[in-house]
Amino acid sequence: MKFETRSARASLLVLLAVVGVLFAASPLHAAADAALTGVVNINTATAAELQLLPGIGESRANAVLALRKQSGGFKSVDELAQVKGIGSTALDRMRPYVRTQGKTTAQKQ
Repeated sequence: MKFETRSARASLLVLLAVVGVLFAASPLHAAADAALTGVVNINTATAAELQLLPGIGESRANAVLALRKQSGGFKSVDELAQVKGIGSTALDRMRPYVRTQGKTTAQKQ
């Protein structure tokens, strides 16, 4: 009987450890996204403002600026998918924070 109790306890501990690892392994960008408030106008934003967006570093920000200059501005947020490294998943992650009109109000909290 003691063996079954130890086995059950060990199984429970393993299960709890696995659940803990799964929660701890959530994507790092989720924490970064939660700290962003406001929006970025991709037609007027600076490189620094673009870098506030999830998944956008210095090189992608510069690529966005180059595409904006080349195309004369963005008519749609979907045009960001033309930037190398911005796929549908990355675009979906930043979509709540991106606009083509209005003032850039984004801030990291």
